[in-house]
Amino acid sequence: MQTVEIKVKMDCDGCERRVKNAVKNMKGVKTVEVNRKQSKVTVSGNVDPNQVLKNIKRTGKTAIFWPYIPYNLVSYPYVSQAYDKRAPAGNVKNVVQALDVPNTTEEKMTHLFSDDNPNACSIM
Repeated sequence: MQTVEIKVKMDCDGCERRVKNAVKNMKGVKTVEVNRKQSKVTVSGNVDPNQVLKNIKRTGKTAIFWPYIPYNLVSYPYVSQAYDKRAPAGNVKNVVQALDVPNTTEEKMTHLFSDDNPNACSIM
């Protein structure tokens, strides 16, 4: 069992009903939740994510896999390309995060003034 989240632009009740009907009769679908305010469709069950996306696109709506994740799961939520004004509250885009290069000078300097370093006071 898996959950597939898809972003679909829906303007009215008719759009919402059309999208819901496109996926609720698929084989293996257990539940379909439509959140028009967030433009989000959540499908749970034993389904193929690409087939769900394909069925939603057949309705004539623009659909993509859900591009957002909660900001507390990201190490740098305000890095460029991750922050998005259109993202729902508490979410950022799911982009590749930059990792710190080990043994950089910034890391060494912060370690010198750390409370865990017993020799930190000798510098001051």
